[in-house]
Amino acid sequence: MREVRLKNPVAEHREKAKGRANVAIITLSSTRSIENDQSGDIIQALVEGGGHAVALRKVITDSRNVLRATLRELARQKDVEVIITNGGTGLATSDITVETVRGMLDKEIPGFDALFMMLSYPSIKSAAMLSRALAGTINKKLVFCLPGSPKACKLAMEQLVLPDLAHMLMVLHS
Repeated sequence: MREVRLKNPVAEHREKAKGRANVAIITLSSTRSIENDQSGDIIQALVEGGGHAVALRKVITDSRNVLRATLRELARQKDVEVIITNGGTGLATSDITVETVRGMLDKEIPGFDALFMMLSYPSIKSAAMLSRALAGTINKKLVFCLPGSPKACKLAMEQLVLPDLAHMLMVLHS
């Protein structure tokens, strides 16, 4: 009997998907500024280290209206392909990121949160269920909402966002 070799479409897509993405980094906080935004610093360093460009970086308040307005503006900008937020994903009343962004998504990537929790579990155990994350698309732009913890941002960027960023953009624009 003849051996059948199955193609690996993910590997093929990753090989085809090369390029540089323009990324906007938005930190939601009522206490941080650009000068003391560790999570934003980590995201920026990893984005640039991955060969991508930071088109914009800013800190905004934990406000549904400010976040919606910021995302609407970024969704219209041609030079932004990816939006990464950090902060505002917890359980406090002021944590409004996930609910606000979910209502704006054209498509959600539910596996992102599941994988993020799975990867977080070995180091933070059951507290991983409190680390809410979200990913999806708005107007053909990838959107990732990460917790505000520097360790969580590093984990999400290194393990989930950057390894498949070019692949996701290729699929999104095909």
